[in-house]
Amino acid sequence: MKQLLRYFVQVLSRYQDLALLMFRLGLGGMFMWHGWPKIIGGTAKWAGLGKAMATFGIDFAPVFWGFMSSFAEFGGGLLFALGLFYRPACLLLVSNMIVAFTSQMIGGTGLQKASQSLEDGISFFGAAFIGPGKYSLDHYMRIEEPRETVRKIR
Repeated sequence: MKQLLRYFVQVLSRYQDLALLMFRLGLGGMFMWHGWPKIIGGTAKWAGLGKAMATFGIDFAPVFWGFMSSFAEFGGGLLFALGLFYRPACLLLVSNMIVAFTSQMIGGTGLQKASQSLEDGISFFGAAFIGPGKYSLDHYMRIEEPRETVRKIR
């Protein structure tokens, strides 16, 4: 059984960079999809989003904070998908998800609603440590060092 599991790991490990590309395109694309209406929503939409910062005692400039959240979602999703400035984009998205999760929980929507923000935040946090993989602009531009992704199983 152990040999079968090792073989399974070895086969899947060969496609690690392709899986990271699919992960980046899927999650980043969805964040762009959700962020685009917020970007084009204008000041009224941004003000509504920016009110979430009141959760942290920041109640000035809600339009600015709302725009920054929209930018983090759309722009961060784009950078994440492309694998460009990947780790800073992950941290930008993590911070956006922290604000979303906290404001949803304090606002009384409960974990059922807030769980998506929490799950996405955890995913971006983990992704920041894993890196974008070799099919990324960071790898192509040599911002990320090449690494060996397939280890030989003895």
